[in-house]
Amino acid sequence: MLVDDAVALVPSIPGRRALLGLAGAPAAGKSTLARRLVSGVNDRVGAGTAAYVPMDGFHLSNAQLDRLGLRDRKGAPETFDVDGYVHLLRRLRGDRQHPVYAPDFDRRLDEPVAAGLVVAPGVRLVVTEGNYLADDGAGWGQVRDLLDELWYVDAPRQLRERRLLRRHVRGGRSELEARAFIAASERPNARRVERSRAYCTRVVAPGH
Repeated sequence: MLVDDAVALVPSIPGRRALLGLAGAPAAGKSTLARRLVSGVNDRVGAGTAAYVPMDGFHLSNAQLDRLGLRDRKGAPETFDVDGYVHLLRRLRGDRQHPVYAPDFDRRLDEPVAAGLVVAPGVRLVVTEGNYLADDGAGWGQVRDLLDELWYVDAPRQLRERRLLRRHVRGGRSELEARAFIAASERPNARRVERSRAYCTRVVAPGH
């Protein structure tokens, strides 16, 4: 059903492009759902119809986080380049004649990667996802105005935190370090994201 709803967002007029946003707490399943939607749309409508552009590419680099004293808050709203993300969304809406390059995020490096993604001119639906797409903080409030729909991806806290623990241990933290980071950073971030739920078009809980 969710793929059906994503297909319905694809503009029927050539040269037009729609943007679907997925918001939700860390490890709610946003990226998994985004990839599934893009794959489903491309299977049904045709290859190259949809593309995936995550917000995570706009993480500040670890060097910048160290400079700002924010390394232990990585993942909080102030650790992203929200102005850069908003600018990209405007380009995706407005420039349908040229390839649009976007940064990606490498979890192995724990760093953003410049121009890791490209949205071809023929793409008619972009699925983007991130924690703060529905946030009303400085800069973030502009994001909602650039999206055709914004879905909130919901998942139980216990499930999310199990996923986060695995993610951080795979990333090189000890289990003790991972649990401390979840308590100090991920959990407060999740509470903030949950408060933005009312700004979303709908709530989905795929596969949970």
